[in-house]
Amino acid sequence: MPEAAGLPPEIDTSVPHPARIYDYWIGGKDNFAADRETAEKVAAHIPAVRTMARENRAFLGRAVRYLAAEAGVRQFLDIGTGLPSVNSVHEIAQRIEPSARVVYADNDPLVMAHARALLTSSPEGRTAYVQADFRDPETILSSVRETLDLGQPVALMLLALLHFIPDSEDPEGILATLLGALPAGSYLVASHVTPEHDPERFAGVKGDYQVPGVSPAHRESGEFARLAFSGLDLVPPGVVLVSEWRRDAAAGPVPAPAEVSCYGGVARKPD
Repeated sequence: MPEAAGLPPEIDTSVPHPARIYDYWIGGKDNFAADRETAEKVAAHIPAVRTMARENRAFLGRAVRYLAAEAGVRQFLDIGTGLPSVNSVHEIAQRIEPSARVVYADNDPLVMAHARALLTSSPEGRTAYVQADFRDPETILSSVRETLDLGQPVALMLLALLHFIPDSEDPEGILATLLGALPAGSYLVASHVTPEHDPERFAGVKGDYQVPGVSPAHRESGEFARLAFSGLDLVPPGVVLVSEWRRDAAAGPVPAPAEVSCYGGVARKPD
């Protein structure tokens, strides 16, 4: 049986997609030949890409636990969700606060099909799904209002997303639209791949990352910080490698910077 059997017709498995490539790197099974081919080409340049993906996922978990347990956030908007995996945003948040509400948004119909089937909310909370692109923030905002109260703080989650948005597509303006719709006391969680710890290996990646409509943007930590967190109050320790953001002893030894090559941060929209 072809591996694409039973999928909705709008899912083109011959075209690689970032969510499915990432799924392959973290050991998932919801990916196809085109995704695996591109993933392996990138891995040939950056052998530690799987470590990078796993550390980014662990950062997401620590950030959500901080927001739900310490910052008192009860609403989350996760854009560029990726395929469902263990300890998704709603699982972590609702474990701490069962009434938490989460909206997942992604432009891959396969992600949405799996999300609707697998990402079930706690009885007290609510989980919803929006098939939309980060580049269309107005559609996302209009779609989430049924689930989220935009008059109350929301955590905007942009994990491993901004490096797919080149400056020519105005990521700063898109972020301004999204954050502008959220009240004071909201948070932004973002992570971004960087070439600065291993520039020679990253140099060959752009040519091999052949994903239609996606042009990776290689930004260093300062560029990422200015893009994502200008005008926001960074939560300590600020913008650091995702492996170092509030890491606990149970996470094991810290990988070398070149094995992670991904910065992350959490920041609050000031009053």
